[in-house]
Amino acid sequence: MKLSEFKLYLKSVKKVEFQLPNGDYVPPHFHVTEVGLNSKKFIDCGSNIRNTKKINFQLWSADDYNHKMSPEKLISIIELSEKTFLLDDLEIEIEFQQSTIGVFDLDYTNDVFQLINKKTDCLDKKKCGLEKKIVELSSIKKQEICNPEDGCC
Repeated sequence: MKLSEFKLYLKSVKKVEFQLPNGDYVPPHFHVTEVGLNSKKFIDCGSNIRNTKKINFQLWSADDYNHKMSPEKLISIIELSEKTFLLDDLEIEIEFQQSTIGVFDLDYTNDVFQLINKKTDCLDKKKCGLEKKIVELSSIKKQEICNPEDGCC
């Protein structure tokens, strides 16, 4: 989710809720301890030089159970960050402490922000020999696919 989408959703909700991939919710007394701009420069497995930029929010829960982050307060934090860091309309990543710091993508369903598990991936499948080959089944004769006498069917 991009920052502009996030802000639009914030303007339409009465409370800010984040749901983890396992269905649990980030405790309602969470704090946003950081809003930042993360940039990453790296070389992928195919020797391509890459640059990525994302906006990062870090969520944290303490024992101050009366704390509630209102949509308006979060918007004000975001707007200060936009002015300070000259943020573009980038994708958002969310950090939240679990057994280690989890990093999540973000979605929105039924007035709740959904934390989506991130996954590693090969960024140059062609060069690494992992590109899937699509075969037109119509171009293959049925007997070429399976011959019952071969014991494959």
